[in-house]
Amino acid sequence: MARRDDPDHEILARMQAGERPLFGDLVRKYRVEITQLARSYVKSDEAAEDIAQQTFMRALRGIDEFRGDASFRTWLHRICVNLSLNHTRDNSRFRAVSLEDVELITNALGTGRMALREARRKLAAAVERLPTKQRQVVELRLVHEMSFRDIAEILRSTEESAKANYQHAVKKLREWALS
Repeated sequence: MARRDDPDHEILARMQAGERPLFGDLVRKYRVEITQLARSYVKSDEAAEDIAQQTFMRALRGIDEFRGDASFRTWLHRICVNLSLNHTRDNSRFRAVSLEDVELITNALGTGRMALREARRKLAAAVERLPTKQRQVVELRLVHEMSFRDIAEILRSTEESAKANYQHAVKKLREWALS
């Protein structure tokens, strides 16, 4: 059962009571967000679309087991991240960070005074050099604007660990971007 503070509580309760067609409303609400999340891990738009579709199929199949420990949005993100990680593992490595992602990260780090093109190039290379967990936390926090609580749930870590990984990553990125 979904938490009462979950914005999707009512629709989830109705779905769990048998109104399965309502799932289309949730797909329309989260499709773009989930596809963008998948795209931050995979090399092509087609793969991101496939992962998004798999995410929603898995969520629909598991809706009766959804306990509401996290929000429905966070649960979807966790499914998508797991599927994306499986895809990248099976296809050998993470994709390069997109220029759009680099721009978001560049702005968040306050390195906008540097020549934009050089900053993007350096930052993209720096993000790629981060350990996997730190890269994931940075992307979820800065690109997908998620809370540390949600990041911790998605990555199955503690909130403190997510914050620490973020702080270490930001420190490294600042050093590498400015060197």
